[in-house]
Amino acid sequence: DHALNSNRIVVGVCSMNRKSRARPMREILNRLRKYNPLQIITFNDDIILNDPVENWPCCDCLIAFYSSGFPLKKAIEYAELRKPFLLNDLTMQYDLMDRTKVYKILKEHEIPIPRYTVLERNIDTDHNDGVDELEDIIKISGNVFHKPFVEKPISAEDHNIVIYYPSSAGGGSQRLFRKIGSKSSVYKQESHVRRDGSYIYEEFMPTEGVDVKIYTVGPEYAHAEARKSPALDGVVERDIQGKEVRYPIILTAAEKTIARKVCLAFKQTVCGFDLLRANGKSYVCDVNGFSFVKTSQKYYDDSAQILGHMILSHFSPQQLIPLVISRKIDDVPLSIKGKNGLELRCVIAVMRHGDRTPKQKLKMEVNHAKFIEIFRKYGGSETKNLKLKKPKQLQEILDIARELLLTFESNQNKIVYESYEKLQQLRGVLEMHGHFSGINRKVQLKHMSKRVKADSNSNSSDDNRTPRSSLLLIAKWGGELTPLGRSEAERLGCAFRCIYPSGQGEYSNYPGSGFLRLHSTYRHDLKIYSSDEGRVQTTAASFAKGLLDLECGLTPILVHLVKSDHTNRMLDTSTHAESLMIEVKSRLHEILRKDEDFTEEDYAYLSSVKSASIVAAMKTIENPRKACQTVHELVRSLTKQLKILIEMPENQTDEPLLYMGESLVMMYKRWTKLEKEFKRNNDSFEISKIPDIYDCIKYDALHNRDLQLDNIHDLYKAVKPLADIVIPLEYGVTATEKHDISVKICHNLFRKLRADLQHNICDTESSNRLNPKYSQGVITPDRHVRTRLYFTSESHIHTLLSAIRNSELCHVSDKQWAKSMECIEETSELNYLTQIVFMLYEDPREDLNSDQKYRVTLHFSAGDRLLEEQLGEKSIYKKVPEGYNINDKIANKDVSKKDEIEIPPDIKARRNSSVNATTDFGKIKTPKKLTECSDDVSSLLDQTTLEPSIPMNGLIGVSSQPLIPTVYPLMTLHNSLTLSQVDNFLDAAIKSQDRFFEVKA
Repeated sequence: DHALNSNRIVVGVCSMNRKSRARPMREILNRLRKYNPLQIITFNDDIILNDPVENWPCCDCLIAFYSSGFPLKKAIEYAELRKPFLLNDLTMQYDLMDRTKVYKILKEHEIPIPRYTVLERNIDTDHNDGVDELEDIIKISGNVFHKPFVEKPISAEDHNIVIYYPSSAGGGSQRLFRKIGSKSSVYKQESHVRRDGSYIYEEFMPTEGVDVKIYTVGPEYAHAEARKSPALDGVVERDIQGKEVRYPIILTAAEKTIARKVCLAFKQTVCGFDLLRANGKSYVCDVNGFSFVKTSQKYYDDSAQILGHMILSHFSPQQLIPLVISRKIDDVPLSIKGKNGLELRCVIAVMRHGDRTPKQKLKMEVNHAKFIEIFRKYGGSETKNLKLKKPKQLQEILDIARELLLTFESNQNKIVYESYEKLQQLRGVLEMHGHFSGINRKVQLKHMSKRVKADSNSNSSDDNRTPRSSLLLIAKWGGELTPLGRSEAERLGCAFRCIYPSGQGEYSNYPGSGFLRLHSTYRHDLKIYSSDEGRVQTTAASFAKGLLDLECGLTPILVHLVKSDHTNRMLDTSTHAESLMIEVKSRLHEILRKDEDFTEEDYAYLSSVKSASIVAAMKTIENPRKACQTVHELVRSLTKQLKILIEMPENQTDEPLLYMGESLVMMYKRWTKLEKEFKRNNDSFEISKIPDIYDCIKYDALHNRDLQLDNIHDLYKAVKPLADIVIPLEYGVTATEKHDISVKICHNLFRKLRADLQHNICDTESSNRLNPKYSQGVITPDRHVRTRLYFTSESHIHTLLSAIRNSELCHVSDKQWAKSMECIEETSELNYLTQIVFMLYEDPREDLNSDQKYRVTLHFSAGDRLLEEQLGEKSIYKKVPEGYNINDKIANKDVSKKDEIEIPPDIKARRNSSVNATTDFGKIKTPKKLTECSDDVSSLLDQTTLEPSIPMNGLIGVSSQPLIPTVYPLMTLHNSLTLSQVDNFLDAAIKSQDRFFEVKA
């Protein structure tokens, strides 16, 4: 007779004291005790560890589970002896200790898991174990895994998991371990896999930095919670009780099916497992066995009811099962909206990358057999160009350059057709910084089917040899995001939080903390996209670091949060507009080579879209040839000064003297190359070099001003008007040209923007979303904001803004739009960190079919203005014309300031943390937690004037202290567009380009 009392069912809890006395277990057992038929007893550590199983208390139902120190074998013996009803199978708990067995069971039950392979090593096995490790690839038993990939010990008790990052993201690895205080992982530079022990290697799943834990209580019940991934920055977010912060989220139907399968496959009624949401699918990556949710009262209620129901049903199927647990009023989710407020639903921002080094290029013909061999080795052909970015590939090119230079210098009797000077330059470029990074340098090889003539600096005297195929080698370097660019992007991300609904209570004292609360409680769906250029990806990662208040380097952020693999057709350079742009540039360059003042016809043509900035630049230039001549003379003066500096004894050193590790010699070569290329042999000027000259003078005036070169400001002022014409007009001069080029470059981006806005009406995509049924302390659990951030280069920013300016987005009678376009026309340059932002609001009072249901506000910032501040240049913005009421509220309706009333432990814990951002122009101290800023969303964006006398806070700005003093604030272009207006604009652009593809086909 098992029962201590024959009238009651005895439920035995057999686990270590630290588990049975933990709060979750106590909460559930206390609820189970309210069921009169049940009697709960617990086995303490002394009984479990020291007594034989024959002396253990008898029970009818056993809740037993393994944890460190628990004698699982004894528990199995007890179950075989007493044969109680088991909620969790004990034998299967051995399988949970072996990750290979866990994956095997998951696979047998057709539960989705990441692609994986197993590497088992014996103690006596040497290092030659069949593992083939390359730069970014590992091969095991015929299975190939590209970085990033995950390395897990086979033993589930070993939590030392490693994620290896690709060299394109910076390399290194993230080392995960059991939580120690507030740390759960650390980034290391080590990139090689471990060579001892047995491991599972699996494909890395991009989860946007979120981990999902699912808790089953029987096959029909699953509770899900999300937390920040420990692999992101390794910082554990804890509440005021010291517990890790997790929030309940909603499961999809497919995920509920997965939970049921896991529960049944492992025969664990109470079971926790880890879920990865990646690329629109869900995968199980670990099964933990018996585990409870830590803090949810409703979960405790549900669990007790389900477990009581299961136990009573097993022993007394005919008995009426009582439901005695009542719900508390404060467990009912609340949703508070302002009476006259609009709810923010979506934020879409398209941004240019941050401050970078000058882009540089070297072209040379190569004919050596080893160059041809590499070209063929990596898949190049007569019809297919080759791009080399990986460190191993660049090292091969460097080795060839070194070998050929050695042939020159040793006077070996070997013919070398390549240029000695260009080989030297190629070697110097590839040896920069002492290491390779695929996102900073690349080499392209193109097939050239023609006879190669010996270079004047080659050692060949054979000019009449037979025709042979050759390659055009193009080395590109520079264009790297600078430390200033990273700092500005991070601070801009920090400021960007303030455009979201603000918090109440203590949150109201910390502008931007409302966003952090929104994101941490999984009411925010964030995705970040980037082109494949390194400077753009790094800008995106830096912005995300500031936006989400992350405390890690950029490599984990690049891998976890920034999507670039599938954006080639959306954010990267498009070739569809190439031929039209060549025609436009040809006509433009012809006008700018004329040795006469601009004519009325020139003004009419170049400013055909009524651009005030173009007209202002033309008036400054007057005679384009004379302006180019002035620029060339100033460049020549600059190179002469650099040569003098190089020859000074104190500068005779190999140590870099300039910003970003550049030497005086490298700077000199950069400028002499521009000097030679800008003025042709026929005494005409190469207009295409004006953007490069402007790029270089901006960089040196900003970062290398300590050289105190004469005329550097004069050169900036001389070339800027030319650049203000050449750069924007390369994307079209007439309205028709601008439209055609815009839709060709931004076609796929238009499609994505439209889908983003439409998604908010019919939300079908699965995301990590707060579950209102189980939320606590969140007054607005139904609030959900979708954010999509797109980081790209100058071409997409110019063409997107051009499409907006020349569209029929608003009627000609719309005065607000007309005045905004006047302000845009005054913008001479779309600088680094230029932003175009769409914000979608919903009016809950309007009917679903009403055109007023959704409203869109459109905002714009011309980006960085640090150089203008340093040179004392007049702002590119002019005063808004009188009568322009840009500070109107959105559709004359106040945005709701209601959010949560709660204690913000995350803000308390980090209240005093701050970051001091230092730029080249002294220290600009900006607190990481933004202060002294208005909490009204609309007032953060709208400004009555854009003159410098008004405080400029970067993205937003109404506070007495600038937040981002080096970046122009967002200007509201329109605050009351309907969703249908924006949708029609995007639809028209998409259809226009669709017709182009139809004609082309």
